[in-house]
Amino acid sequence: MKLSKQLFVTLREAPSDAEVASHTLMLRAGFVQSLGAGIYVYGPMLYRVLRRIEDIVRDEHDKADCSEMLMPALQPRSLWDESGRWERYVNDGILFNFKDRKGAEVCLGPTHEEVITTYVKSLVQSYKQLPVTLYQIQTKFRDEIRPRFGLMRGREFIMKDAYSFDTSEEAMVESYKTMRQVYRNIFTRCGLGFTPVEADSGAIGGSGSEEFMVDADTGEDGIAVCRATDYAANLEKAVSQIPTPAACDSKVEMHKEQTPGATTCDALLELFPELPMSRLLKTILYHVVYDTEAIAAATGTDVGEVASEGVVAVMCRGDRELNEIKLSNHLNALKLELASEDEVKTATGADVGYAGPIGLADHVRLLADESVNDVEGFLCGGNESGTHYLDVHFGRDIDQPETVDFGTVQEGDLMLGAGTGDIPADATIEITRGIEVGHIFQLGTKYSEAMDAKFLDVDQKQKPIWMGCYGIGVSRVAASAIEQNHDDAGMIWPLEIAPYAALIVQMKVGDEAQDALCQKLNDDLEAAGIDVLWDERKKVRPGAKFKDADLIGIPMRIVVGRDAADDQVEWSPRTDEYGTKEVIASGDATSRIIDACAKAGR
Repeated sequence: MKLSKQLFVTLREAPSDAEVASHTLMLRAGFVQSLGAGIYVYGPMLYRVLRRIEDIVRDEHDKADCSEMLMPALQPRSLWDESGRWERYVNDGILFNFKDRKGAEVCLGPTHEEVITTYVKSLVQSYKQLPVTLYQIQTKFRDEIRPRFGLMRGREFIMKDAYSFDTSEEAMVESYKTMRQVYRNIFTRCGLGFTPVEADSGAIGGSGSEEFMVDADTGEDGIAVCRATDYAANLEKAVSQIPTPAACDSKVEMHKEQTPGATTCDALLELFPELPMSRLLKTILYHVVYDTEAIAAATGTDVGEVASEGVVAVMCRGDRELNEIKLSNHLNALKLELASEDEVKTATGADVGYAGPIGLADHVRLLADESVNDVEGFLCGGNESGTHYLDVHFGRDIDQPETVDFGTVQEGDLMLGAGTGDIPADATIEITRGIEVGHIFQLGTKYSEAMDAKFLDVDQKQKPIWMGCYGIGVSRVAASAIEQNHDDAGMIWPLEIAPYAALIVQMKVGDEAQDALCQKLNDDLEAAGIDVLWDERKKVRPGAKFKDADLIGIPMRIVVGRDAADDQVEWSPRTDEYGTKEVIASGDATSRIIDACAKAGR
């Protein structure tokens, strides 16, 4: 492909709204163009990358006996009402939903569990038709509150989603294991360094899930990792053994302290410098919108008897942070947000910053994170402006509320169970960063029961189908590859997914020897099945060509210049993986490219 035949324009400076390397470099190289917040045009170069990724995804799925299909992006509300997810997604604010000309509510699909379940239940009748795994590669839509980082968090993006259907839990687990290996194969073939981690199932639901994280310092997601045990989990899911709270020898009576203006832990420590942060308990108030149907089903009560929303107060040690995902899951919440100033005043009778467990309004549900266990003589809010209680003891002054793990794992925490079994006593957790590119779920019968997707077993009895769900962000994979492979000059694509395998840079277009040698290199590589880009632009100086070559990051580069008459070229790869800069025979350059592509499976 001749570069002059492409609409190829690069920018010298990074756009001001670009926050991460992948976004900056793709905009500068013309790989993407923004039409609005989180909405992008994929240029020809990037589209080639996406097609390479899709080819790898298809190949690995097809080898695992999965069947490709295509489902509609437009989905009727009735399907989402049937599964019970409409209200949750609307409350989350990420669903593009509207009414058609007949007044029927529809949405643009952020995911396709409802559609695939409806499709399969209409076709599957007998256990003889199972197992089966179906997948698609399609555009998804999510109205992100804060689109950012380019293709990392857009409102329209390309995704592969697959769904397995089995006759039993055991069979579902086997399908899940198969797909886990498919994912490992895909990300390995894409040339990515990645870590599979335990994850929260979120709005998708199901019993167990794992995320595949591309290791990157710029990743949005925190990962808790223990090198001694190979443990890895998303911070939304991670658990740990936290440090023991500081001891308290004092048994003085609980009493009030005047703390005007001290509405934060740091401010309180200035007033009580001898008090360890672990003996300072903060109380945080949330407004909760409940999933009434889930609560009714779990408690065996009528939906009408379940409160639709309310205020919850959660206690936590001052040196720890709450994990709102864990809290939301425990509460069966459709929506969880910090209580408003008015709600705080109604619940506590005080200004924001003085909430505590003693004297809360009756309508407030009080919970505590496990970090409060064994804390004695603590400081807490007095539910009176400018006031805190000191030397408070659970059991003596106040009953310890319902206590659950709502905490966020922190750097240096011990592994849960450290010192027992095969877990070393010093097995500590460190926090790294990653970019989620894949997520796999064991859905169980969540959707099949809700949507009446059943089959006849060998005994001719109707049973719900067991499902799994498996997603890959195709456009995210491309962005993640750049985050992991770039330098100050530009992108450095892994050969497996690069827009072109090789780049020919011609120094002087119109020179007979150079023209002939470039044409021969181009023809020989294309004849060998290698996709090659030939920069034969006439009015672009060599320096600019080299800058563009570095920017677009094609891994193998041949420079054709003054030695062309001697059949010599400069081998100048973008990465040391393919050698260092040297002058070699043109045939050797061709052979190196063909061999590298064969090794990469390209």
